[in-house]
Amino acid sequence: MTLNKAQIIGNLTRDPELRTTTSGQNVATFGVATSRVWTGSDGKKQEKTEFHNIVAWSKLADICNQYLTKGRKVYVEGHLQTREWDGQDGTKRNRTEIVADNLIILDRPPQGGAPAPRPAGGAPGFSIEGPAADISVAGAAPMPNATLSEEEIKIEDIPF
Repeated sequence: MTLNKAQIIGNLTRDPELRTTTSGQNVATFGVATSRVWTGSDGKKQEKTEFHNIVAWSKLADICNQYLTKGRKVYVEGHLQTREWDGQDGTKRNRTEIVADNLIILDRPPQGGAPAPRPAGGAPGFSIEGPAADISVAGAAPMPNATLSEEEIKIEDIPF
């Protein structure tokens, strides 16, 4: 038996970049930073930040491009994949990425300026799952083909 699963919670380090493959499939790439804090043997608090490359395909890529911006807090679930290629200078290069299967936006869009468009439920817990990209609120059943409403979800209404 084998398992290849990655789960991270962190903040976007850059806005998603949306591209289209030659076959017409959309792909979004973006970075997420995670931090770990611990107390060292000398009693001092230490922190280490890791930077993760995220890849989302198809409808999930479109949604990431539409709703995510630098600084947003997200939960990303997917699998690890390492790509290899030859650089322009002839050297072998590789990159390990998390290919996103599920993404949950954990914060509200930043205030000030025009907020990014978002469907109702875009409050904490707004969930995006690929590749079908059903939209749901954490703790509630998925809503395939969800219709958008203008009703705001209050933080007190979230069941966790």
